Amino acid sequence: MTYTARQLNRATLDRQMLLRREPVDVLTAVERIVAIQAQEPASPYIALWNRIEGFDPADLDQAFTSGAIRKAALMRITLHAVTVADHEVFHHAMLPVLRASRLNDKRFRAMGLTIERADEVLAHLLEFAAEPRTKPELEELLHSHVGDVGEPGIWWALAAYAPMVRVPTGGPWAFGPRLSLQTAVIERRERMAALAEMLRRYLTGFGPATIADMNQFTMVPRTSIKEALERLDLVKTGDHYDVPDRTVPDEDTPAPPRLMAMWDSTLLAYADRSRIIPDQYRKAVIRNNGDTLPTLLVDGHVAGVWRPAEDGGIEATAFHALSEEQWAGLAEEARALRKFLGDRDPQVYRRFNRWWTGLPVSDVRIL
Repeated sequence: MTYTARQLNRATLDRQMLLRREPVDVLTAVERIVAIQAQEPASPYIALWNRIEGFDPADLDQAFTSGAIRKAALMRITLHAVTVADHEVFHHAMLPVLRASRLNDKRFRAMGLTIERADEVLAHLLEFAAEPRTKPELEELLHSHVGDVGEPGIWWALAAYAPMVRVPTGGPWAFGPRLSLQTAVIERRERMAALAEMLRRYLTGFGPATIADMNQFTMVPRTSIKEALERLDLVKTGDHYDVPDRTVPDEDTPAPPRLMAMWDSTLLAYADRSRIIPDQYRKAVIRNNGDTLPTLLVDGHVAGVWRPAEDGGIEATAFHALSEEQWAGLAEEARALRKFLGDRDPQVYRRFNRWWTGLPVSDVRIL
């Protein structure tokens, strides 16, 4: 037995709370989603707006401020919003990859620092950041220890793997351009046990999935993934692993339209991106520098992109012909999104407008 492509698509939508908005609190939603891409400050808010019935962005503000939800560098060496419990696990699971991404890089070697010296400096950094510190303050401390090591600098290396979290600094989406960071209290864990738990958590939110998918989501080597999977009680269907007692929806399950955030995790969690993004649209949606555009989901798959229009509406670009019923569904979502954005940032993502040149356009409408 193997799953059909539509079954896998519906499984993702179901576990990612995209088949229906659900009446849950922010902490429950973030735990179920597992990890929300938070590279762009607005994206966790729009991701939760798509998933929570009656979502109040002030609830996420409060969760970030209290530290109940942490924003930190994790999978794929990018920022994610996760629960405290998941952060503690994911940090230890990802640490070898995060360290290797910098300490094995030729730019680090060009600084003339040993790994031992970097770790020594890291200890000073973590002690200093026991209370929130700005990026200039952290860089000044590091310069006092290692001097001028050239570009990109020791902060570039340590920021990727230090157990630190972003601290809210204000602005419409809690985190503004001025960075503030603080050392996170993280209980020590055995790395392989942490990796196994991270993969189990991944499957709860993104399964069923293959080893290649887990590798894509984490950047952890496949050999380590295979070793960690042996520690888990999983079920396997074809090449796909899953946690026990989780069902896969019927492939004909209706999927409502959605206007997804930039870098939404559902678009990036698999090696086979066609699960959500049709192959012919992949390069239009995920640009050559990794920017992943805010997308239109129609019948559970990417059908185009959206951005705020100058007049306050939502400009929707469809990559292929849509029915009037599908356009009506997107228009209803757009009306709600306009209201949601209008209270905070009506022109969200505007600095990414350059990517709208050369899109595969079938129809453009202001909704």
